[in-house]
Amino acid sequence: MSKLAKFAEEKGVKYFMISYTDLFGGQRAKLVPAAAIADMEEDGAGFAGFATWFDMTPAHPDMLAVPDAEAVIQLPWKPEVAWVAADCIMEGAAVEQAPRNVLKKLIKEAAAEGLRVKTGIEAEFFILTPEGDKISDPYDTAEKPCYDQQAVMRRYDVIAEICDYMLELGWGPYQNDHEDANGQFEMNWDFDDALVTADRHSFFKFMVKSVAEKHGLRATFMPKPIEGLTGNGCHAHISVWDLDGKTNAFAGKAGGQIGEVGLSEQGGYFLGGIMKHAEALAAITNPTVNSYKRINAPRTMSGATWAPNTVTWTGNNRTHMVRVPGPGRFELRLPDGAVNPYLLQAVIIAAGLSGIRSKADPGKRYDIDMYAEGHTVTDAPKLPLNMLDAIRAYDADEELKAMLGSDFSASYIKMKHQEWNSFVSHFSNWEKQHTLDI
Repeated sequence: MSKLAKFAEEKGVKYFMISYTDLFGGQRAKLVPAAAIADMEEDGAGFAGFATWFDMTPAHPDMLAVPDAEAVIQLPWKPEVAWVAADCIMEGAAVEQAPRNVLKKLIKEAAAEGLRVKTGIEAEFFILTPEGDKISDPYDTAEKPCYDQQAVMRRYDVIAEICDYMLELGWGPYQNDHEDANGQFEMNWDFDDALVTADRHSFFKFMVKSVAEKHGLRATFMPKPIEGLTGNGCHAHISVWDLDGKTNAFAGKAGGQIGEVGLSEQGGYFLGGIMKHAEALAAITNPTVNSYKRINAPRTMSGATWAPNTVTWTGNNRTHMVRVPGPGRFELRLPDGAVNPYLLQAVIIAAGLSGIRSKADPGKRYDIDMYAEGHTVTDAPKLPLNMLDAIRAYDADEELKAMLGSDFSASYIKMKHQEWNSFVSHFSNWEKQHTLDI
């Protein structure tokens, strides 16, 4: 009996959602009856790659999504269904542009160098009305709504249900809060290996949207869904361990600026890789047109954007792109809610390995308030101002493109250029308001 067939028998599962994530972060699935799962586990479920966001044509052969039995998750809100992440295969070979395949390749590269990357993410989201045009709670109007206990309890039904499910799944959720924007929330669970975190991040987005819909609401991870309010970040906490997962290779005192905040020499090099590739990184971590309304935003209603616009790092200070909140790890504050869960982990590993191999210097540590004193920093690169600049920065970064894979990079750049062209060909009300009478 196959692993998934056995899982179905033991758990009372009637259907499996065989799911993969495309280049733009879209989650695609086929609903497969448990009676047919053994064959699917061996051969995969067939998809037309062109019909989703992949760089393919209608002439391409079937793309097969082969479920990873180790990643199966029974839906707590509908236990007769199980979700399972899949790896994309075509004509017997891995589809190199498929995000989960990109991540698995980089995990193997890191393991070959004796490194095991572990991450945790802070996924922020808004709960809106079903139409998506305003926040769902009409009383959530505070100027500084962060940690507002009344507001979080008015959405207790949604937040508690999601947290109960994470407890049931064994993810180790440890806190939930109302975030810095009206209608915005964040939920945290334990860090784990990069692939586990990516699968859980992917499922979390599906779960949050599903539970919100169940309550007649709409959840969004859009980077900047409401003008004037703080956007949705997806901060990543990063540490690297030995292969048995017991010794933190980032923990230590290397001396100098790095050692003072509790990072080892290797941890400093990994951080150096993140800093070295940051401008190109944005094409992955901030993948939409809307993303750049978050990282280059004016001051929000609460008084701060909580998003970076300059490539700087610091100690325990949230106004920089990277902060080191404690020994043995650091937080990348660049990614936003639209980031592809698998490509986020992949680009972190790629940039970090690049830094270790080249012994990259992370540069000067700035222990200042970047919101108040950022203008005094004149020698640090600025992050891209828009998606096109980010795509161009990624295209110019030959090393990072090679690390993520030439096939993936070519496809991603091509598809993102098409997305940008679609955006700039769109006629907006702003254009009419400002140029109709010129």
